[in-house]
Amino acid sequence: MDWIAIVSGFGIGAVIGMTGVGGGSLMTPLLISVFKLHPALAIGTDLWFAAVTKSGGALAHHRHGHVDYRIAGLMLAGSIPAAMATIGLMHWTGITKAWASALTVSLGIALLLTAVTVAYRQAWHALGLKLERWLPEQRKSQLTLASGILLGVLVSLSSIGAGALGATLILLLHPRLPAHRLVGTDIAHAVPLTLVAGIGHATLGHVDWSLLVSLLAGSLPGIWLGAQLTKSMPERLVRSLLCACLITAGLKVIH
Repeated sequence: MDWIAIVSGFGIGAVIGMTGVGGGSLMTPLLISVFKLHPALAIGTDLWFAAVTKSGGALAHHRHGHVDYRIAGLMLAGSIPAAMATIGLMHWTGITKAWASALTVSLGIALLLTAVTVAYRQAWHALGLKLERWLPEQRKSQLTLASGILLGVLVSLSSIGAGALGATLILLLHPRLPAHRLVGTDIAHAVPLTLVAGIGHATLGHVDWSLLVSLLAGSLPGIWLGAQLTKSMPERLVRSLLCACLITAGLKVIH
């Protein structure tokens, strides 16, 4: 067991427990900067980390009836084929320098987009209510499917987007969805997507399995502690610190 990895996993887990986001968006930059992994290896390892850590949450939300399976199904109908096509293209072309550059740029962009979605969470809801007047139900379904395609590509290229970005897209298109069903639906979509993308990266040899085990060993108690701390720590403070970390990491990755 790598104790640095265990402590890192614990810290990331605590952030996930406190905010519900930040796992992938903090884990991948950490794997690159601290553990010196190649971006492709960091992305593949993080996808498996996300799939495992979110599985328990997905099951809990399912049991409580917090998942809108129509919305989740539409998003998966777009995201799973998009993820498979993206991984397939990597297999066909090989991981060239161009792919390495694309992965790095995608990671930086995804980090900055996540920071914006976290910072202006309330604004997206207001915008969604305004858009609702112009979007008939059929168009909503089409855009939900298109959102899945976008997330499938982005998650496969960066390991980021299934959480905060996915929730924001659902919020924009379905602003009347109760908060608990929004979270449950987002997680229910994220688990299959990250698992499929993770399997794809594993076939490319992009997973550090021993490091993954150490990270998971630390993350599980971290998530529990973070959930307890939400009662005493101001949400605005936590989200502000998270946004600052995301922006810093995103700019550093791009440069």
